[in-house]
Amino acid sequence: MKKNIDINRYINENYLKKYFNKLYKIPRSILGKGFRSSLKIIGEIVDLNLTYVKSGSKVLDWTVPNEWNINDAYIITPSGKKIAEFKKNNLHVLNYSTPVKKELTLGELKKNIYTLQVFHRLFLMYRLIIKIIGVLV
Repeated sequence: MKKNIDINRYINENYLKKYFNKLYKIPRSILGKGFRSSLKIIGEIVDLNLTYVKSGSKVLDWTVPNEWNINDAYIITPSGKKIAEFKKNNLHVLNYSTPVKKELTLGELKKNIYTLQVFHRLFLMYRLIIKIIGVLV
């Protein structure tokens, strides 16, 4: 743990924004380059005691999965326009997605992607849970 931590330093809005901005743009899953990069940034604030475990290792009732890294992803519309571009927003790709390079009909595509309608329902459920927890606290 870092010695002589001044907690007021971490409550400063600009200080927190600096770290949120650094961390937000990093694509990360539970393993991979993005996760290690995030830990490095968090390590600027607090000392971390890291233990590395190889993929495939058994940890309690869990097997450590393979790393998942991504460089780019997007959908090209029939008119040639790129949409859902990973480089513009890393939330456009679900972690551990499998690469696909083929033409699909809109119907086939819809079977394999999450749309705003699905996310909107999840968001509403999340907000409801937060409200319930907020009332209980």
